[in-house]
Amino acid sequence: MLFERAPLQTSKTPVHCVQHLAECFNQAFAEYHTILKPGADEPFYQASQDGNPATIFSTHDYFSSALHEIAHWCIAGEKRRKLNDYGYWYEPDGRSLQQQALFFEVEAKPQALEWAFSLAAGIPFRISVDNLDGGVEARHDAENFRDRVHQQLVAYISLGFPLRALGMIQMLSCMYRNHQPIQTPHKSTCLL
Repeated sequence: MLFERAPLQTSKTPVHCVQHLAECFNQAFAEYHTILKPGADEPFYQASQDGNPATIFSTHDYFSSALHEIAHWCIAGEKRRKLNDYGYWYEPDGRSLQQQALFFEVEAKPQALEWAFSLAAGIPFRISVDNLDGGVEARHDAENFRDRVHQQLVAYISLGFPLRALGMIQMLSCMYRNHQPIQTPHKSTCLL
């Protein structure tokens, strides 16, 4: 992969434009037969079918949604990438405590990667507990989850990122930070 091929910011390229991100992602990761397509009502991963590329759909024109969905793709192994939504379940808002605990288990790694992508792109990262009807425990859960995501991010920075995630970080750093490496943030820099 040649991440230098991703166009650098110009005065004609809006900062953090999700369409520009999609163009760069689609070019840089073409060898994976996967494209990013922003603008969907709901995020979704559609596995490759009938020779068409796999498609990562991100929500509306939200830059952070695209980063989050790419993070899931970066973690998914070859078998999972052959399944729609990587074969995962999704419980809507109003989860039980047990369902929310499972959500936290599955989401720690992708949110740590999203945080790294946000750092590389020079934008704030906001933790997502994705359970607005979570009740009084929600704030405490968010803080505990933030700590867990931060620990995972520190581990990635110390031990290394998955290959596709590293490529994404390099691409974003090239696009938005003039190739500056990311630094380990303090957990308080994460928005709750």
